[in-house]
Amino acid sequence: PTESGTDPFPRSHERILQEIESTDTACVGPTLRSVYDDQPNAHKRFMEKLEVRIRNHDREIEKMCNFHHQGFVDAITELLKVRADAEKLMGQVTDTNRRLQDAGREVTAQTEEVIRCRIQQRNMTTTVERLQLCIPVLEMYSKLKEQLESKRYYAALKTMEQLEKVYIPRVSRYRFCQIMAENLPKLREDIKDISMSDLKDFLESIRKHSDKIGETAMKQAQQHRTFNSVVQKHDSGMGYTKPVYSLNGRTPTQHNGLAAEEGVLTAQDLVDFSPVYRCLHIYTVLGDRETFENYYRKQRKKQARLVLQPQSNMQETVEGYRRYFNQIVGFFLVEDHVLHSTQGLLTRAFTDELWNMALSKITAVLRTHSSYCSDPDLVLQLKNLIVIFADTLQGYGYPVNRLFDLLFEIRDQYNETLLKKWALVFREIFELDNYSPIPVETEEEYKSVISRFPFHDAEIEKQDFPKKLPMSQSVPQIYVQVKEFIYASLKFSESLHRSWTEIDDMLRKSTNLLLTRTLSGCLQNLIKKPHIGLTELVQIIINTTHLEQACKYLEDFITNITNVSPETVHTTRLYGLSTFKDARHAAEGEIYTKLNQKIDEFIQLADYDWGMPESDGQASGYLMDLINFLRSTFQVFTHLPGKVAQTACMSACKHLSTSLMQMLLDSELKQISMGAVQQFNLDVIQCELHYFTLQPCSLYRALLYTTALFPI
Repeated sequence: PTESGTDPFPRSHERILQEIESTDTACVGPTLRSVYDDQPNAHKRFMEKLEVRIRNHDREIEKMCNFHHQGFVDAITELLKVRADAEKLMGQVTDTNRRLQDAGREVTAQTEEVIRCRIQQRNMTTTVERLQLCIPVLEMYSKLKEQLESKRYYAALKTMEQLEKVYIPRVSRYRFCQIMAENLPKLREDIKDISMSDLKDFLESIRKHSDKIGETAMKQAQQHRTFNSVVQKHDSGMGYTKPVYSLNGRTPTQHNGLAAEEGVLTAQDLVDFSPVYRCLHIYTVLGDRETFENYYRKQRKKQARLVLQPQSNMQETVEGYRRYFNQIVGFFLVEDHVLHSTQGLLTRAFTDELWNMALSKITAVLRTHSSYCSDPDLVLQLKNLIVIFADTLQGYGYPVNRLFDLLFEIRDQYNETLLKKWALVFREIFELDNYSPIPVETEEEYKSVISRFPFHDAEIEKQDFPKKLPMSQSVPQIYVQVKEFIYASLKFSESLHRSWTEIDDMLRKSTNLLLTRTLSGCLQNLIKKPHIGLTELVQIIINTTHLEQACKYLEDFITNITNVSPETVHTTRLYGLSTFKDARHAAEGEIYTKLNQKIDEFIQLADYDWGMPESDGQASGYLMDLINFLRSTFQVFTHLPGKVAQTACMSACKHLSTSLMQMLLDSELKQISMGAVQQFNLDVIQCELHYFTLQPCSLYRALLYTTALFPI
């Protein structure tokens, strides 16, 4: 208490006590802390206040207990009375509970079984529902596996697409579907790799089959050409028609009996193209078509370069060229088939590029290899192969004009090989000729000669058998060989798709080369040979005269082949006249030379004794031998044209007179006796006596000229 006699804390302590009584014990701490936060010793006063409050509550509790004590006692008494009944009831309840437990245990077991069955039923229903969703997925996946095993990759890709877009999304929450979905990209890559591997195998296989494809196509082209040739001969036509064969199932619109009778092979009969189609479809479905197209074109370009590479010894046999052409034809027929059986895998521009590259290589190869070929038969076979090769590919739309241009180059080479071959033929004929008139014993022999050479002479025809024809055996042989040459040249000109006018011009030009270069060269070489004597030279002149006369028959022979009138403006004439004239002039000159050489040989035998006192009274022996030689020689000259024989005689006489004059005017001759002059005069007189009546030579006048030069 304070001095004023009042307590400053009764209200605050009262409030705190009310809070303690009314507040949860967990919140008493802050309330009590406020007691200690007040003035010092305030907590003692609070404790005193608290004790007072406690005593008040104790008095109230005691008062209440006193008030209810009798009721409590009565309740206990009642409870004790009820205890026995409670124990009895407890026993009954326990017994009832036991009976209930026993009865409920079986019900519980049955209930649990029912629950378990219900759960199983629900699970089965759910499982069936889920399986109904999963079974189509599994069936599609099984179908996918079967397609992969049977290599139906395009169908497998379609199945994968259905799995991804339709089936798997329905059951994507299941693990096996997730595994499937993760495995599909790998399967796609596997399909891609397998299809590419199949394509590589196909590309390797097609290299082996190209030869067979080309061989079949070229055989069909050859059969077609043979058939057309028969038809053209029957119709007397020259028109060119495309072949009717096919290796791609595509044939030209025209057909004939040959094509109907014989089955037409297609590329599918020889090659399985399914790897190409399959790989193309697969890459298209996978969205990688461009990669496949680039790869295929690149590989085919490489194969084209390999196909176009020739064998080193290809020019030795026709089979080497045949295999080369077969491979090229097979390659481009495969490309043509792929071009028309696929959409966009190949383009016409690409095949044209390949073909242009091939044309450049082919022409270069053929130009090089054919230049080494010296056999005209092989060149002709090569030409026929090139024509069949060109016709085969032209039937598929490939331009082949450059090949026919090349054939004209090869034709010049062919003519060169023919000229070389016929040069050997002519040489052999000249070597085997006896250079004497052909004896004819019977009319059959005469007709045999006439059938080989166009000879007509009314006087000889009137003569009785046996008789002799003026030319030697080489003349009909040469004539026959010239005709054979024309036939050989014609063989190359055929099938070049040229007009008969052009063929006629080719034949005449090649025949001119044979006459002016080959035959003329052989004649010139023959004339210059040392073993050819005067008799042979005379016969050569006679032979060339008859060959010259036969040139018009050669022109008629060419005209009959080509049916081109010789009156055509651009028709080439044969140069046989100039050829044989040049040969005759060379032979005449050689006759003059050999005569002079023979005279010189006799002159060298002269052995005059320039100091002899008197002559022997008879001509010198060397001169008599010379006269006998000239007599026999001039008898042969009677078969020569008059001017030629006359010129030969005049040349011999002039040379003899010149030689005699040189003998007298020799610088080494210092003096001549009268006897030597008389002997020399006897020799000159002997010449006059023997040749006074000789014809066609005017040797007498020549000798008179000689004596005039040497007056005795």
